[in-house]
Amino acid sequence: MEDQRVLDLVKQLVLRLLSPNRNDLDIDKALKYAIRILGSRMTPSISIDEAAMAESIKRHLVNQGKSSDALTFADLYTKFSSKSGPGSIHNKWAVLYLLKVISEDRRKEKRSDSRVPSAFLSSTISGGLPVLFEDDRSTRNQKPPDKGWSGGVLLVSKDPDNLRDIAFREFADLLKEESDVSESALVRDVLYACQGINGKYVKLDKSIDAYVLPDSIKVPRATRIMVRKLCELGWLFRKVKGYISESMDRFPSEDVGTVGQAFCAALQDELAEYYKLLAVLEAQSMNPIPMVSETASTGNYLSLRRLSVWFAEPMVKMRLMAVLVDSCRVLRGGAMAGAIHMHAQHGDPLVQDFMRRLLRRVCSPLFEMVRSWVLEGELDDIFAEFFVLGQTVKAESLWQEGYRLHAGMLPSFISQSLAQRILRTGKSINFLRVCCEDQGWADAATEAAAVVGTTTRRGGLGYGETDALESLVVEAAKRIDKHLMEVMFKRYKFKEHCLAIKRYLLLGQGDFVQYLMDIVGPELSEPANTISSFKLAGLLESAIRASNAQYDHDKLDRLRVKMMPHGTGDRGWDVFSLEYDARVPLNTVFTESVMARYLRIFNFLWKFRRVEHALIGAWKTMKPNCISSHFFLKQEGSVKLQFTSALRRCQALWDEMNHFVTNLQYYIMFEVLEVSWSNFSNEMEAAKDLDDLLAAHEKYLRSIVEKSLLGECSQTLSKTLFVLFDLILRFRCHADRLYEGIHELQARTMDSSLSSRTRSKSKPKSINESSGYGTWVGGGRKALTQRAEEFLRNMREDLETIAKEYSSLLEGFIAQLPVQQHVDLKFLLFRLDFTEFYSRQCLST
Repeated sequence: MEDQRVLDLVKQLVLRLLSPNRNDLDIDKALKYAIRILGSRMTPSISIDEAAMAESIKRHLVNQGKSSDALTFADLYTKFSSKSGPGSIHNKWAVLYLLKVISEDRRKEKRSDSRVPSAFLSSTISGGLPVLFEDDRSTRNQKPPDKGWSGGVLLVSKDPDNLRDIAFREFADLLKEESDVSESALVRDVLYACQGINGKYVKLDKSIDAYVLPDSIKVPRATRIMVRKLCELGWLFRKVKGYISESMDRFPSEDVGTVGQAFCAALQDELAEYYKLLAVLEAQSMNPIPMVSETASTGNYLSLRRLSVWFAEPMVKMRLMAVLVDSCRVLRGGAMAGAIHMHAQHGDPLVQDFMRRLLRRVCSPLFEMVRSWVLEGELDDIFAEFFVLGQTVKAESLWQEGYRLHAGMLPSFISQSLAQRILRTGKSINFLRVCCEDQGWADAATEAAAVVGTTTRRGGLGYGETDALESLVVEAAKRIDKHLMEVMFKRYKFKEHCLAIKRYLLLGQGDFVQYLMDIVGPELSEPANTISSFKLAGLLESAIRASNAQYDHDKLDRLRVKMMPHGTGDRGWDVFSLEYDARVPLNTVFTESVMARYLRIFNFLWKFRRVEHALIGAWKTMKPNCISSHFFLKQEGSVKLQFTSALRRCQALWDEMNHFVTNLQYYIMFEVLEVSWSNFSNEMEAAKDLDDLLAAHEKYLRSIVEKSLLGECSQTLSKTLFVLFDLILRFRCHADRLYEGIHELQARTMDSSLSSRTRSKSKPKSINESSGYGTWVGGGRKALTQRAEEFLRNMREDLETIAKEYSSLLEGFIAQLPVQQHVDLKFLLFRLDFTEFYSRQCLST
């Protein structure tokens, strides 16, 4: 009953589609054709979506300007879709699709202006049927009424004379006449060639390095070209396969490395997938395929054109692998990973997926090295593939020279800043382990891995996870560097040692320096080759105990006397110096070159303090001169005049020198040492890692050197300054000689009434010998006055000579200050010439 109802509905639909003037035979044919279509297994090529189909119909009506019809359809569809139950239609999507197809068929009929009422059914009425595959066995066994029916296939009805079938037969005959080899044989040989094997017809021509068909075999030119294009895959396969075999068989293995081995393994896996494809194609080549005409059938599933479609994707991959093989033939390690990464920058999603899969395998050993280095400090790089290189050095050189970046092995997907952070993190771990003998870094590394979510075991990271790698490195560096700073400041008291060096090597402990100069001064006045280092060490110990330095008992055991190399004529002042023993791990900061610079600064400050000490000594000699002045004011006019002139010249020159030394001392001690120390202290507190600490100390030391006129740009100025220092020391000698001579002259005049024998016995020998005027006796009072006048005149001339030389040198020194690069030296100019006395003097000359 249900089947009869469906048949009646189909008949009504056919009658509606056909025009009323059709005869019964046409109606009967159309009805049978419609039933066959409904009974077949043909399915449309679109997805089954009822709502989308309804929306498509409604949108089409709106585009045609039939808004009212679209609303009517929407209302009808709502009622139609809401019906459910025993009498409702289950496959509602099919009904909507049928209505849409019929509507489109009618539109085609109107556009073509055909007399046939329906283009969809016209083929049936004209005697032919569209192409239709029948699955019903009873239908297959029936003989088709038309000429075009063959083996379950209906020819297109628009070719009633079967011209297409005739053309296929002619084309097949032409191919057989032009070819000595069947297409199936060529397909088989191409499959062999794609495995690197010579076929029966297609073979490798070594002269041109390609798989070709020999010229003796007669095939169409198009076929020959297609065979050669398809065999390109075999040529690429041989290149990739040869590289893998060569790398795996290469000896020793360090020529390949772990990254190269991973690359070969990844290529081998890709070739395994390629082998599977070839196996499937070879099996399919044995299966027949129905063609339009039996005469045109090749007899197998695969043709050369079908093979070209199958080889499209493998060809892309194989070409890419061949390019990678050529690029990486002489590379290894990080350089190889970087070269492969450059080829991954591609817009094709297929290439991107392939390269990402390949790179994850290739970069696995490299990322494992990074993980082991930043979390364990282990340089697991037996084949020298990592971008961090290590070498065996002493403990004090471990941080500076133990490890460095190898730019050639740094892959391009790791930035330079990240590589530097990776290098420093591993160095920090090794520095803590080797130099500080500390194991607290292990807990810091575990915490960093836990925060990032990366396991501390193997296989935690891979290619494409650069952000995760950077996060791991940042967290590990932050925690390990923080622990390293705590060890340096708390356990090894880095800041206290820096302060001790400032106090003793930079002479910042004033009372200690004064005691040391007073104690070692007489000893250092002797020739350098006659001075005992052990005696100086004892004097240093005495100076420490006599000053507040005695309370730095934990630092003073590192302070020692050092006698620099000296030659004939050198005095103890020229070779005496102090050194500070900075042990591991402090000697990482206070290296030999750094301590040499500290020694250079100490020598400058020591000479400067010696000059200051000399001026103070001269003042001690000049201060009790009231008695001498009172005595000489009672003498004759010429002696009185010479005495007053010499004494005034000596006092004025001392004041000028003292002005220079005092202001220079203020500048050195406060503007240089104290300001630099304050900046260094602030930077020490802000340092986050050992590199920051080293940079801060280097900046501190460079600031002292440059501001103290010891830099490369201040060599001329420093030479002038040292000449000034020597001139001040010469002045001290002349001042001592002047006052010693004055005191001796006073003593001789007071003893002139005694007998010459008594005066000779009572004469102080030391004063005579030291002053150089030991012939005061003889000739009476008049001769004594003449000699006194001559002595004072000579001393005044010597002082004038020193004064002129000093003024010339000082003016030259001050004139060079404005052209110095460091801005603080201009402040020194202001202090030395705040009244513009020297500036006006330079202008007047």
